[in-house]
Amino acid sequence: MIDASIERLLREFTPQVLGTVVRRFRDFAAAEDAVQEALLAAATQWPDDGLPANPRAWLTQVALRRMMDRIRSESARRRREEDLLHRSEAAPEHLAPEPVGMEEDDTLVLLFMCCHSALTPASAIALTLRAVGGLTTAEIAKAFLVPEATMAQRISRAKQSIRDSGIPFRLPTAGERTERLRAVLHVLYLIFNEGYTSSGGAHLQRLELSSEAIHLTRLLRNLLPDDPEISGLLALMLLTDARRLARTTSEGDLIPLDRQDRALWDRRQIAEGVALVSAALRKGAVGIYQLQAAISAVHDEAARAEDTDWPQILALYDLLRRITDNPMVALNHAVAAAMVNGPANGLELLDALNADPRVANHHRFHAVRAHLLEMAGDAPAAARHYRAAAAKTASLPERNYLLIQAARLADSRN
Repeated sequence: MIDASIERLLREFTPQVLGTVVRRFRDFAAAEDAVQEALLAAATQWPDDGLPANPRAWLTQVALRRMMDRIRSESARRRREEDLLHRSEAAPEHLAPEPVGMEEDDTLVLLFMCCHSALTPASAIALTLRAVGGLTTAEIAKAFLVPEATMAQRISRAKQSIRDSGIPFRLPTAGERTERLRAVLHVLYLIFNEGYTSSGGAHLQRLELSSEAIHLTRLLRNLLPDDPEISGLLALMLLTDARRLARTTSEGDLIPLDRQDRALWDRRQIAEGVALVSAALRKGAVGIYQLQAAISAVHDEAARAEDTDWPQILALYDLLRRITDNPMVALNHAVAAAMVNGPANGLELLDALNADPRVANHHRFHAVRAHLLEMAGDAPAAARHYRAAAAKTASLPERNYLLIQAARLADSRN
């Protein structure tokens, strides 16, 4: 099994190397294949040979050589081969590191390229999660609440569309940025979410993903400093990530928000997040990320769980539901309603989601119902839904937590 530190490096460098190869060869699908081969070579060689002096340059060199091998083997496409060979000058044997900052530019360009208008919004987001976020097809399918096979086809078609459209590898114009920005923000949001609460595996969090999402969002804000939704998204990430150290025990077990040691929360991140969302909201154009950041700020500013201003949170969710039909927002709205008006109101709101195929079979739907049933005093039904939620999640920490809650309620009846 590959060493965790090597795996982190490979994940960090993948979008940077892919951006470099796409920029040189203008063939997204072939470049992705070449980079995957380079990653496989690194995973095989680095554990035995040790890390190269410049891991990113090593990966770039191997990927470029794979691309040249591919071009040379395509005799039917000789004219394209000659053009690329002339342009790339046969890929040097030893690649010098590129100027500082180039990999950041390429990653941001890659982000916008994958969110091109030639693709449907869903395909653009899925492709970017693969190329920039490094998420697997299964992880992306879970984020979109669709079967893995459906998502694989969507990503394949997106790659083909990129190839056929001749999309240039460059930062978009101001008009193009506006056109693609919504998809770019959604991609960064999903990458962060997968890092903060992994959809599967033995660990609740994947720090490399959430950190990369914050890093890319900072780059995007540097590019477009006056956009309030970019500031709102960065604020949301910082305010949420500020709780990271308090979310698990030393053994990796999940700790829910109301039981966390708030002394472990990162107050510097909270202060930055609050300042960002406060400034963004004053600009008047309120969006979904600003509202979610405002909700996170209310949670983070409460000294104790019982001090949480739930009426304010419910009011913010009321606003949020008016501008998005996201079923996860509806779930959180039901929890806020229960905290303000009692569990019966929350359960009534959940009943309205029973017919929504995006969420009715999701583990969070059952987990929320279990929580509200427990609040209402129906321990047997709550235990049943905790077990149902546990059966539907691929995250071991979440599964263990849900089963412990079910067992706790069963023990209380004995």
